[in-house]
Amino acid sequence: MLAALVIVFREVLEAGLIVGIVLAASRGIAGRSAAVGLGFAAGLAGSAVVALFAAQISNAFDGRGQELLAAGVLLVAVVMLAWHVVWMADHAREITARLRMLGSEVVDGRKTLFALGVAVAVAVMREGSELVLFMTGILMQGKEGMTSVLLGSMGGLALGAVVSAVLYFGLASLPISRMFSITGIMVTLLAGGLAAEAVHQLSNAGLLNILDGTLWNSSWLLSEGSWAGRVLHVLIGYRDHPSFMQAIAYVITVATIMMLSGVNRTAAAERIG
Repeated sequence: MLAALVIVFREVLEAGLIVGIVLAASRGIAGRSAAVGLGFAAGLAGSAVVALFAAQISNAFDGRGQELLAAGVLLVAVVMLAWHVVWMADHAREITARLRMLGSEVVDGRKTLFALGVAVAVAVMREGSELVLFMTGILMQGKEGMTSVLLGSMGGLALGAVVSAVLYFGLASLPISRMFSITGIMVTLLAGGLAAEAVHQLSNAGLLNILDGTLWNSSWLLSEGSWAGRVLHVLIGYRDHPSFMQAIAYVITVATIMMLSGVNRTAAAERIG
């Protein structure tokens, strides 16, 4: 039961943190709940398909299918999250003003809702497929019965949901303008971490092996496998032994989003005032 609880808690926490950030970052955009809900449902369906056909996906590319699929969906998520941050840089003031006046919609809001829905679907699909595979492995070992695994899974699900909710309500309680600034930074760092993870998957598939030496090793200080390490891995892309190429992908992604956001923010300020 303990193994199931720990595994489910970890996977739910990773997906839940991303969903919480997305919900907070899209506050004030009409239809965000429906978009996130559809993304969540699509992610669950996708995770079931990936887990069901894991062997076939792997064999389709000489044993590299899972890594290639993971890299592909991660890169899609990076693009979608970047799109949202850049879009928000142009529309944050308008959304803030409408929220203060109890307005309900920004005309172009649906554009970024699609991007965030895809990001949620990717997060849920990745963690959900891993969860299905892990739980199957536990049951196949025969050391724990179905009842024990179900109880542990329910406990892990509840704990993961509570921690994710705490993050969301903490962000939602901030003043509107500050919340948009903080969530913009969080989504940017999240995108950087996903880009680094995509590089890791491509390296595992043998397709990107340049600059794959270890940049540093901080596992003695904070292991990526620890609770704090896992949370930081999700939130800011922390790795205890990243490669040079992973660091480059991270920096380029974050710098690009910041540059494009800065340009849009300046243009918006000139247009408004």
